[in-house]
Amino acid sequence: MTFIHHIMEEEAGIRLDKLLTNINTEYSRQQIQQWIKGDYVSVNNEKQKANYKCKYGDIIKWDIPIAQTMEIKAEPIPLDILYEDEYLLVVNKPKGMLVHPTQSVMTNTLVNGLLHHCEYLSNLSGDDRPGIVHRLDKDTSGALLIAKDNETHEDLKKQFQDQTVTRIYEAVCFGVLSHSKGIIKAPIGRNPKNRSQMAVVENGREAETHFRVLKRFQQYTYVECELKTGRTHQIRVHLKYMNHPIVGDEVYCRKKSSLIKGQALYAKELGFIHPKTGVKKTFTVEQPEDFNNLLQRLENMS
Repeated sequence: MTFIHHIMEEEAGIRLDKLLTNINTEYSRQQIQQWIKGDYVSVNNEKQKANYKCKYGDIIKWDIPIAQTMEIKAEPIPLDILYEDEYLLVVNKPKGMLVHPTQSVMTNTLVNGLLHHCEYLSNLSGDDRPGIVHRLDKDTSGALLIAKDNETHEDLKKQFQDQTVTRIYEAVCFGVLSHSKGIIKAPIGRNPKNRSQMAVVENGREAETHFRVLKRFQQYTYVECELKTGRTHQIRVHLKYMNHPIVGDEVYCRKKSSLIKGQALYAKELGFIHPKTGVKKTFTVEQPEDFNNLLQRLENMS
């Protein structure tokens, strides 16, 4: 199947590989670059390099290669385990690590480390994503839940669907939020003016984020966000919608910052009902060093 995208005025100047990565969110940038090197991508019916700067009016066509069966190898990757029993485990995923392998990135993912650490994992998410109940972006660190068997996985999946799982994040955004707390209920879907991004759109999927200001600085706000739904890039999109994009977010923030490398966002707290014991389990991770350094720098600037 061939996909077609017409470059809009807002997308002019974006690299070809970055544009396609933002549109095809299930694939990594490295994987997209392999498509471009092959015969899967064309610009105005001509082959271009990954660093080609898209122009207004360009017609991008691409085919997604048929996935080959992955042979995922177990690797002795150190894991920051917050909790583990015979049914599940909770890990603190580091920033910069993919949760699972892709066709182009087969090593050094969380799944590679889990296969080495665990004797068995659930396969409800597919053989290429063993144990994975939910995900975090590559550049978002924090608490992640892993299922060891399918029965446990099914129960946890239903908790996510029923919106009973507690997911609390911390972020630093641009600007000073005027309200100390609030609820953002705004549907999220593809941005019709820029298909490489998600956005608040009328016909999008229901999305709800609760926020609470932790501290205000001169030009920034340190905020806590709790997810009630789990849409792609939800917190990042909702804060942008409020005109307070996350510091360091290269997709949803036009402002550049040297205060932190990557987005100032991490998954702080995860709470759920244990499928076997019925006991509420809550886990909190320590604030990442780069996030803490950012707060210290903002404090010194105030």
